[in-house]
Amino acid sequence: MLSPPFSPGRSVPAFLLCAVLSACTAVGPQYQAPKPQQLTVPSTWQAALPHAGDTGQLLAWWEQFHDATLNQLLQSAEASNPSLRKAAANIASARANVSTANAAGLPTLTGSAAASRGRTTGTSTTTTTTGALDASWELDLFGSVRRSVESADALVSARQADWHDARVSLAAEVATDYFTYRACQLTLASTQADALSRQATADITRRSLQAGMSARSDAALADASAASAAATATAQQASCDLTVKALVTLTGLDEPTLRQQLAAQAPSLPTPQMFALSTLPVALLSQRPDLVSYERSLASASAEIGVAEADRYPRLSLVGSLSGSKTAGNANSTSWSFGPSLSLPLLNGGAKLAAVASAQAAYDLALANYQQGVRSAVQEVEEDLVQLNSAARREADLRRSALGYRSYANTVESLWRAGGESLLNLEVARRDAIAAEQSLITVQRDQLLYGVALYKAVGGGWSAQTPATFSGEVK
Repeated sequence: MLSPPFSPGRSVPAFLLCAVLSACTAVGPQYQAPKPQQLTVPSTWQAALPHAGDTGQLLAWWEQFHDATLNQLLQSAEASNPSLRKAAANIASARANVSTANAAGLPTLTGSAAASRGRTTGTSTTTTTTGALDASWELDLFGSVRRSVESADALVSARQADWHDARVSLAAEVATDYFTYRACQLTLASTQADALSRQATADITRRSLQAGMSARSDAALADASAASAAATATAQQASCDLTVKALVTLTGLDEPTLRQQLAAQAPSLPTPQMFALSTLPVALLSQRPDLVSYERSLASASAEIGVAEADRYPRLSLVGSLSGSKTAGNANSTSWSFGPSLSLPLLNGGAKLAAVASAQAAYDLALANYQQGVRSAVQEVEEDLVQLNSAARREADLRRSALGYRSYANTVESLWRAGGESLLNLEVARRDAIAAEQSLITVQRDQLLYGVALYKAVGGGWSAQTPATFSGEVK
């Protein structure tokens, strides 16, 4: 239970002595970051690590793809993306708040000057000039200023972590769209080749019908198949174009320039690389910028409890003033004053105690957000590990499936041309082949996308071992 802010047993000289000797300590809790056991963090990853975790390095993760176009797009996005500029503005605002909090503990000096002319009945006009200096200094008896600075400093660190988190998210989003576009191109090439093949079949069947060597039903089937394949290719082209639009928004490049960069290399998917995730989830707490932001926000909320509690106690200020005036024909006059001023919160209807309770509730909320953030982070990593493992294991089977179905479709087509197979069997074989090829492209894309998701889930390339700093410029 909190003690009353002031009672007759606490003498004013005692407060003055405390101020002079700077013996008073800041009220409120002394912040300590929650321990892992308070955050319900498991001791090991439950999902299997890809290739037993014996791959890649996290800090140089993007270089593993050896993709110059991807690197260019990432650089363009960081140079102009609004989300990074918003995060940078939040850092500048938080730093300004630190200066404001520090200023509250320093003496203030205010000067004023005035001049006036006037006359009374029967007298001449006179000019009067006055000047004054007023000084005050509130002594930080119970640490209100110190706690305010502590809170503001923590929020600066939180906003810096938010900036790093925005960078990680932006890079992941650019890479996701880029890999999606490359996979879309490969799928488009497959569907276009299939459409050409089916159109060629339709042409052969139509000529065969005209020669009286094929049934009208075969010609109708071949024509319908060609039309369906053409429509699929058109839809796939639109999907690729939409992904380009998304990359334009992320990178800030104009579309012609972006398309020129994308066309600089042939459509292909990089070889997916895994992660060296041998660390425990405990290390994740210092790796993910969003969790750093949660923890620093918690520290700020803890300090605000001290600010609210200090407001319940007396305030002691040293106040002084010096003023002078001069009127033509009269002697100059000066005056000065100096002394302590004590403010006692005697009766406030419980408002100040309620402010402490509100600050405590804000701390509890920040702690719950931090705990939830940690649990969500662990869940994201676990899920991405499962998906990455599944995609890696399926890729070999789907590759074998695609090769087998394509070989079978080619054989059926050769037999059909020789009159040994029906057109219906050819269409089924083609449909199976194209489906298997697209499934292979999809799983290859998914390996990359799940890898990008895992990159984001473990905090990207930023580490608490390298303190977060921001110069005010978006690089």
